[in-house]
Amino acid sequence: MDKEERKIINQGQEDEMEIYGYNLSRWKLAIVSLGVICTGGFLLLLLYWMPEWRVKATCVRAAIKDCEVVLLRTTDEFKMWFCAKIRILSLETHPVSSPKSMSNKLSNGHAVCLIENPTEDNRHGIRKYSQAESQQIRYFTHHSVKYFWNDTIHNFDFLKGLDEGVSCTSIYEKHSAGLTKGMHAYRKLLYGVNEIAVKVPSVFKLLIKEVLNPFYIFQLFSVILWSTDEYYYYALAIVVMSIVSIVSSLYSIRKQYVMLHDMVATHSTVRVSVCRVNEEIEEIFSTDLVPGDVMVIPLNGTIMPCDAVLINGTCIVNESMLTGESVPVTKTNLPNPSVDVKGIGDELYNPETHKRHTLFCGTTVIQTRFYTGELVKAIVVRTGFSTSKGQLVRSILYPKPTDFKLYRDAYLFLLCLVAVAGIGFIYTIINSILNEVQVGVIIIESLDIITITVPPALPAAMTAGIVYAQRRLKKIGIFCISPQRINICGQLNLVCFDKTGTLTEDGLDLWGIQRVENARFLSPEENVCNEMLVKSQFVACLATCHSLTKIEGVLSGDPLDLKMFEAIGWILEEATEEETALHNRIMPTVVRPPKQLLPESTPAGNQEMELFELPVSEECLLIGIVRQFPFSSALQRMSVVARVLGDKKMDAYMKGAPEVIASLCKPETVPVDFQNVLEDFTKQGFRVIALAHRKLESKLTWHKVQNISRDAIENNMDFMGLIIMQNKLKQETPAVLEDLHKANIRTVMVTGDNMLTAVSVARDCGMILPQDKVIIAEALPPKDGKVAKINWHYADSLTQCSHPSAIASEAIPVKLVHDSLEDLQMTRYHFAMNGKSFSVILEHFQDLVPKLMLHGTVFARMAPDQKTQLIEALQNVDYFVGMCGDGANDCGALKRAHGGISLSELEASVASPFTSKTPSISCVPNLIREGRAALITSFCVFKFMALYSIIQYFSVTLLYSILSNLGDFQFLFIDLAIILVVVFTMSLNPAWKELVAQRPPSGLISGALLFSVLSQIIICIGFQSLGFFWVKQQPWYEVWHPKSDACNTTGSLLWNSSHLDNETELDEHNIQNYENTTVFFISSFQYLIVAIAFSKGKPFRQPCYKNYFFVFSVIFLYVFILFIMLYPVASVDQVLQIVCVPYQWRVTMLIIVLVNAFVSITVEESVDRWGKCCLPWALGRGKKIPKAKYMYLAQELLVDPEWPPKPQTTTEAKGLVKGNGPRSPHHSTAASRSQRRR
Repeated sequence: MDKEERKIINQGQEDEMEIYGYNLSRWKLAIVSLGVICTGGFLLLLLYWMPEWRVKATCVRAAIKDCEVVLLRTTDEFKMWFCAKIRILSLETHPVSSPKSMSNKLSNGHAVCLIENPTEDNRHGIRKYSQAESQQIRYFTHHSVKYFWNDTIHNFDFLKGLDEGVSCTSIYEKHSAGLTKGMHAYRKLLYGVNEIAVKVPSVFKLLIKEVLNPFYIFQLFSVILWSTDEYYYYALAIVVMSIVSIVSSLYSIRKQYVMLHDMVATHSTVRVSVCRVNEEIEEIFSTDLVPGDVMVIPLNGTIMPCDAVLINGTCIVNESMLTGESVPVTKTNLPNPSVDVKGIGDELYNPETHKRHTLFCGTTVIQTRFYTGELVKAIVVRTGFSTSKGQLVRSILYPKPTDFKLYRDAYLFLLCLVAVAGIGFIYTIINSILNEVQVGVIIIESLDIITITVPPALPAAMTAGIVYAQRRLKKIGIFCISPQRINICGQLNLVCFDKTGTLTEDGLDLWGIQRVENARFLSPEENVCNEMLVKSQFVACLATCHSLTKIEGVLSGDPLDLKMFEAIGWILEEATEEETALHNRIMPTVVRPPKQLLPESTPAGNQEMELFELPVSEECLLIGIVRQFPFSSALQRMSVVARVLGDKKMDAYMKGAPEVIASLCKPETVPVDFQNVLEDFTKQGFRVIALAHRKLESKLTWHKVQNISRDAIENNMDFMGLIIMQNKLKQETPAVLEDLHKANIRTVMVTGDNMLTAVSVARDCGMILPQDKVIIAEALPPKDGKVAKINWHYADSLTQCSHPSAIASEAIPVKLVHDSLEDLQMTRYHFAMNGKSFSVILEHFQDLVPKLMLHGTVFARMAPDQKTQLIEALQNVDYFVGMCGDGANDCGALKRAHGGISLSELEASVASPFTSKTPSISCVPNLIREGRAALITSFCVFKFMALYSIIQYFSVTLLYSILSNLGDFQFLFIDLAIILVVVFTMSLNPAWKELVAQRPPSGLISGALLFSVLSQIIICIGFQSLGFFWVKQQPWYEVWHPKSDACNTTGSLLWNSSHLDNETELDEHNIQNYENTTVFFISSFQYLIVAIAFSKGKPFRQPCYKNYFFVFSVIFLYVFILFIMLYPVASVDQVLQIVCVPYQWRVTMLIIVLVNAFVSITVEESVDRWGKCCLPWALGRGKKIPKAKYMYLAQELLVDPEWPPKPQTTTEAKGLVKGNGPRSPHHSTAASRSQRRR
């Protein structure tokens, strides 16, 4: 086998990885061990940080089949490395049975489905996973998932449950009997314990992990170095800062682990009953469940410990943990294809498509309904981390890193500083050797230069701004679990909003109904609750076609169903458990109108009798719901079979999306103007639901109905009319969206609702302006040998014109050519499409995706995974995307976006970096404002820290040239009193009051920013050098010694006498001299000058003078340094090791400082004002190519005559085009279009 082989695991999935095999090499290990000893353990640290180097340094390549270690690399843009050790699972130790009978118990090919028929697939089985003769399986664990070696595909693969490749028929035929004890024990060996184990790491483990961070290691190195140089005070200060930083970091990390652990622990171990093959019921712990076990759902409900498919009975489940919807959902048993009246073919079971029959892990079963003598049973399909909850927890435990330019630039910047430090390091060594300095001193001084240039306080300084921003967000009710994302939110230039519950109110109100009689619409009616309608099929449909249930006496269910049921004022009665047990068949739920709506009602018979034998009085109206087909988002409808008391025939009622319902009705019952009426309502933003009904044949008995398929019921219906629901906009929505538009932030709507309703809401809330055109992209997948195509319709022209030629020229949007690229977004057309079209476009029209992303505003009928794909598509054209949703089905999108804000505080919001306490979108501009302020603060702090390093580096380099240095207390005064105070108060500026159209730079490496830093460096170096060399030109200058008296005053004699005692100690480092004093004073002022120059206020932060702590600190430091410079205090001078200089030189230094301040602030202001326009011109780049892909694309599309597509045209996918004859001009293909432009 090829030694250099590379395989892919999880192909095509989000966590796709390359995998390489390695074996441990003894000689390599020996060399590495020697290296570790020689480098004093540093090599070990390096290998700890770099898994790839670690494996390559200690192992040799091997075939993946026989390797001992695997090296994994993600295939996404981050290319992260991981390594894992191969372990061996021994099967022969397990006493179940001989290998031959085991072969039927493990797996069926790639999709490891559990086979139970020994004759079915004997050649498959354990041999795939085990090594030939010995019954051993090789596996490794990565991110809580076990990957087993699979001989069939010659690769590692994770063990799948019954969720892939198992047909619905086989679930009933092969799996519904349960497992034997031996089989269960054997599977348990493979699948392991059924638990989502979030181990809270011990404080010691977390501490080690945190402390081994490269920054802390560098701080440790600095502290050791300073201690050898007797610079104890600052070393202590850094140690204290690091400890505080580490403790707070440990606290927040551990708190998150504990939160997650508690969230998962709710169902970690419960006792469950399972059915075994011989009909016996065994009680086991939920941790022992394996795929294939048949679990009995208890009467009073439970929290699901696994994912299971329901095969008997119905359950009412609260799924808020997964979906964020607190509405209970009714789950019915999986349709059994073998007993269906009309077979639906042998479809494969899939937890997503059959979610109405699947009980998901972590959700709460509130109550169950069952047949007498039969239990409510579900087959376990997935356990542990494979379950839906397990996957959610994994995504939180192992999140994708956020790639942000600021952090990449920060590392680049540090590398530049390291390079500068390297130069200083070499200079110091050469200078010291030339001056014959001792070796020990050379080593300490040259290493010291490195710690000066790369400031160890940098990480603490950088996080300060973020911590303050997090505190400010908390005050306005926005909680953040990922503080690093606050900075990224400052960059957002596009925000996606969910519609229902986010832009609009949560509930819908019933606006009215429009019934149909004799295939004609009657006029709309507001009141449904009246005597005229009480016996109509229309009201019967509203009364029965829903998934409402009584929980502890209160009606609950889908809010839409609740609103409709409340509107008719009927009463719902459910059988109690005792009543159900008395009868030999399931007692149906019964609905009846209130007494006041019936002429004269009599009490409803003797409750002890069978429902279908109740005495019938003329006035009594009771309808029993016999069978429910729950609402399915794929089918966009729900239906029920009901029976009016006393009727021989049953009735079928159906409600759902109007287009779908109309297509299942007899054409003669659907009004001719159905399409127009529907469009009128949807354009006004109403949510429309259609109703239909039919009488079933009398031969359909109760038993047959229980096993009939949906399709047999849902056809040939009579169309009954429409229900019109209104979804009101939230009060604050239009104002917030207007603020975002003013700030040049694009808004996009992503919803599960109908397309036209979504477009209407987008117009109402100002997302689409009145004069803008909406182009609907309707994409059709390839069919019958024809390629996929997109039909372009103009939303408003759909009804106005009967044929394409009637479209006036103004229907085609105008392109506005602007000087500024930012205004390109004003081009007046928007694309709208539904989820199906979006999927087809992603698959068949890859080249159109970026163009559609540029102007796509409304995305309707989007499934949760499509929302995530949309976020990714927008990110691919370089948008910084925010997502605001109510957590319901937005989990994936909230996690994938650069900044996700969940408006619900349910557990689903664990996926979202931000959670708003107030369920309103006004949190979005607030978050962006705070993000921008935090981002600008980070830039200010970074620039300041860079200048601080360079100023100090240059001071020290100048002093090294005369074999001097700054004194310990001088260092301490600069580092503690000036730098730390300034850095921590500088970050306190609150955010600016409103969002502005200007956007902060995204990275540190931008022209204006670099120019600002470089100009300040040059100014500071210039003025320091001026002082350093000018002092030597003074008439009173001499090489300083303890008896020097440049001051020439009596005070100085006292001053000097106090120093005579320390003479011997001082001379050792040559700290006291005129150059040192001059450089110290000038540089001290320079730190403060730079701090003021870099503290930016408008337009992203409140101005500097509003930051009172900063103003107070800077003024205090200025006054203090001025005072000790102009009026020396003996004790202070003694501590700071400052020498006495004449008063005129002090004044000269003051003048140097004032000129320095003037130049610095003037230059910084000019860079701010003219940097953007002059810099590119100065650098000779007249016409700048925009960096972001979407801007570049917008420029291209301005000159593309084919874009936007003309109304009523079609674009076909590439492929299958060659053989076609000449095509009409309306059918230009994407292929030919792109070629023409080239």
